[in-house]
Parts: sequence; structure tokens; C-alpha cells
Amino acid sequence: MERILFKDGIVLTMDRTIGDFKKADVLVEGTKIVKVQPNIEASNCEVIDASNMIVMPGFVDTHRHTWESVIRNVGADWSLQKYLSSIYYGNIGSRRSPQDDYIANLLGALEALDSGVTTFLDWSMVIARDHTEEMIRGLKESNARAVFAHGCPGDGDYWSRDSTLHNSEDARYVKEKYFSSKDQLLTMGLAIRGPEFCSWETSVDEIKLARELDAVCSMHLGFGTWGASDRSIEKLYRTGLLGDDLNFVHANAVSPDEIKMLVERGGSISVTPEVEMMMGHGYPATGLCIENGLRPSLGVDVVTSTGGDMFAQMKFTLQAERSRVNETILAEGKMPGPPLNISARNILEFATIDGAKALNLGSKVGSLTPGKEADIIMVRTTDLNIFPVNDPIGTVVQCAHTGNVDSVFVAGKKVKQGGKMINVDLERVRKLAIEARDSIFEKYGNPDGAWLV
Repeated sequence: MERILFKDGIVLTMDRTIGDFKKADVLVEGTKIVKVQPNIEASNCEVIDASNMIVMPGFVDTHRHTWESVIRNVGADWSLQKYLSSIYYGNIGSRRSPQDDYIANLLGALEALDSGVTTFLDWSMVIARDHTEEMIRGLKESNARAVFAHGCPGDGDYWSRDSTLHNSEDARYVKEKYFSSKDQLLTMGLAIRGPEFCSWETSVDEIKLARELDAVCSMHLGFGTWGASDRSIEKLYRTGLLGDDLNFVHANAVSPDEIKMLVERGGSISVTPEVEMMMGHGYPATGLCIENGLRPSLGVDVVTSTGGDMFAQMKFTLQAERSRVNETILAEGKMPGPPLNISARNILEFATIDGAKALNLGSKVGSLTPGKEADIIMVRTTDLNIFPVNDPIGTVVQCAHTGNVDSVFVAGKKVKQGGKMINVDLERVRKLAIEARDSIFEKYGNPDGAWLV
């Protein structure tokens, strides 16, 4: 069994029982972390010098539309309404070929890995079975850990409040063919429309299907002008459908009582702050969650209008929530703090261990805990924007970016080292991605005047 010893790093475990270390080692055997402490003595292992590194768990992104990598930044100035009308309802999202979906998911997954995201939920807008199989092929080729959340087409017939359409047989087919075991990098989820984008009865059926398939079930819910009036979480609570396997994306406008219902009965929230603030979903639900006893998780969402890394999402989450509270205090004629209402450590936990828990992967990833999978990243401390390190948590959350990610390991396997992705033909990926982009816009047209370089 291959053994790796990370030696003399600043170690952030994200496990409060173990704590963090100014200087310690991490021993990996095969796919597992077996020991975290200073001065580990181990023979017959590869020793990695981590003396100029922050060693920490990989980020966990709980909401990413991975295929949109090939239409990156077409929506830098789009509102939510513009995004929905351009991507859904038979438009850009329906112009993809299976080959387009393969390279889109491969590129999106590689982008995530390059930035230190080792686990993500791929919220897939599936067109047909051949598309599904190509999307899965792209994820597998990347060597990322991912929850493939099987969804439905983006056509208007599916995405209306009275829609009873579903693709449950395709979901069962995918589960049987690709996800018979949970002991693999790719596991299955369901990306359902939820009660705000299809009929109530269809939503209930899809939640029941997710439980039949033992799959995490994710849905967009509780944002925009309808979020406050629908009270969808309350409806799910009253019908006994809430549970730890349900993940609600955005939830900007749900009530405090609904958050408390999730605390009582189970359910997670994915905050995607950058997209929410620019598109008009509503103010990020970070404070709404923590003030009512729920720890949120974080997601990138769509790279049509954002970057694909978690560093930006952590910054947006932290400063947006601090700004919200500070403005309230200032309006009372007082100066905020100390202390501030939310810490950098809170944010890093949302981006790691809390994300893992939201995807029901908390026993496998999200912290450097012995027995867990060795999903590990190293952030260089010798870069100009990093040294001298005076607070490693603050460094990661508020200073670091993708370029500082030196190395990435998934299940003990190197996927990035020395700042370079390993065994990735970037020229091939770039060529295929541009071909996919061109193919999509050739069919759709270019009404917004994208440069398409």
C-alpha cells in the first residue's frame, strides 16, 4: 500500500477535537489519512516537504452547474431573469451535444481541482441518457470526487409550476449502471426542480425517488420575489418530508422559522453568495442560517458570471455577512465590534466540513481526521500575497487564490503538484472546449454579442 508523509506543514485539520498545528505531519496510507501530529516517524513512504505550505482538507462545493464551464462568463451582466431565459426554456442549455457535455464536465471538474475543490455536487441539467453518460465520463476522467446530481432537461415544459414531467426511469438506469456502490469517487444525487419549479405532487414523487435510490436530493428554493410567500420548507416540514438528505440551494427569502424546521428535522442550505448578490436572488442566507442554528455550506453555482474557485465565495460570504450586521449597528449610531459577528474560521468550516456534511459525506471528507479519505490540498506560504503568515485561517479565507494552490490530492492520489495539473492534456481540453462552445452558439446564435474568442 502506497504511503505518503506530509512533513512539517502548517496543518489546518478542520476537526475541532484534533485542532490545528503550527508545525505537524500528516500520514496517508492508500486512500486514507491514518495519523496527524508533530514528528511522525514512518518508513517506506514518499515524504513531501510541507515546510512552506498550509496543509488542509480540500474544499467542498455543494452547488455547481459543471457543464457551464464551456459558456464561461457569457453572463457577466446578466440578472437572474436573464440567466433563466437564456440558459433554460429551450435556449443555450438545450443546444448541447453529448460530446459537448463530456468536455464541459471534464473542464469544469479540472477547474475545480486546480483551485483546491476536491469534492463538489454537479447539479446536472440532463437532456437524455447519452448526455448523462458523457457527463459522467467527463467527471470520471478528471479524478475529482463528485456527487453527480441527475436532473432533467431545461425545457419550459419541465420548468413550470404545474409540470408533471419527470425522468425517473433514467435516474434508476443511471443508478444501476454507474452507482451501485458508494465506495467510489463518484456517487449519485438527484437534482430536482422542487415545489417552486414543478407541481407539488411531482416534487414529492422526486423526493421519494431520491430516497429509493439512496441519493442526496438538491433543489433550488426560497429566493427572488416568490421565496418568502411560497414557504416551501414549511410545506415539506408539515408533510413530514424534511431530512438530512435534502439540500436547498439559495433560500435567501425563507423565514427564520423555516430554518429552525431544518435544524429540527434535517436539511442543508447551499449559499452561493457571488451569484446571488449579482443576479438578484436576494441577500445571502448566511446570517439567516447561523442566527437560527443552522450551519450553511457554500457553492460556486455558475461560471457564466463568476470564477470557479471557493476562495472568492469565502470572501463574499464573510464580508457580505459582516456588512449586513455592521450596517444595522451603524444605523443605530454605534460602531461595530469587537468582536465581529462571524469569523474567518466559520467561513472555512462552511467551505470544508460543513459542505461535506451537507452532501452526507461528513464521515468521508471535509477534515484531516484519521480514517477519512485523503483529500488534501497544500497552499504555498512563500508567495508574495501570503508571507509572512500570521493567521493561517485568515490567510486562506482572505488572501489566497487559485494560484497559491501548490498541490491537490484526492483519495491519496496526486492530481496537482508544484502548481501544475498532473496527467492532463490542457491543449486537448482547450481545443475540445472551444469546439463545444462554438457548436453551442452556432445552434443558438449570438444575440448578446459574446466575443467567442
